[in-house]
Amino acid sequence: MRGACEPSPDCPLCPRLHDFIAGWREREPSWHNAPVPSFLPPEGDAAVRLLVVGLAPGLRGANRTGRPFTGDYAGDLLYDTLIRFGLARGRFEARPDDSLELIGTAITNAVKCVPPENKPVGAEINTCRQFLSATLKRFENLEAILTLGTISHQSTIRALGGRVADFPFSHGGRQQIGGVTVFSSYHCSRYNTNTGRLTTEMFINVFSEIAEYLKR
Repeated sequence: MRGACEPSPDCPLCPRLHDFIAGWREREPSWHNAPVPSFLPPEGDAAVRLLVVGLAPGLRGANRTGRPFTGDYAGDLLYDTLIRFGLARGRFEARPDDSLELIGTAITNAVKCVPPENKPVGAEINTCRQFLSATLKRFENLEAILTLGTISHQSTIRALGGRVADFPFSHGGRQQIGGVTVFSSYHCSRYNTNTGRLTTEMFINVFSEIAEYLKR
């Protein structure tokens, strides 16, 4: 393992995910096809005040490109919003060698490897939490966390040492735990936006709260 924060490129801890990735390595050898590491600002860990926690890499998104939320629709909305609020700069072109840089922000996933049908099972979420817990601890100046969706929210609460029943998920939620403020939003997936569960305005409103909090 590369430290405690990231699994090894051929991590065997979740056999189902390991085998799924192995199959895609044969089908698409040019893809990343490995656990996707956190995306960090160029200034490093000490600059991170906000951590965005997604669910897991998308098959043709981060699993292909090797960078969280890069290569699928969810990244378009997320990175456009980050740029809008001064939390990223450059141009997002859905590839890891574009000019996009994060500002005071890091992005990670509750589950590091792509799951079949974008659905990790409970054992995989629990197993991968060791990396999420280590990631939370690596940022000494962390003030806020944004969880995208119920699973990432619950895993983050557990990684912070809380009980899920005491810190339930809700879109637009804001809770204090473990010395940080946890904001929550519906995941910015194409499904959620196509069905109207999450609108661009709803997503922007969450980030508006986060930006105001960080300016305090």
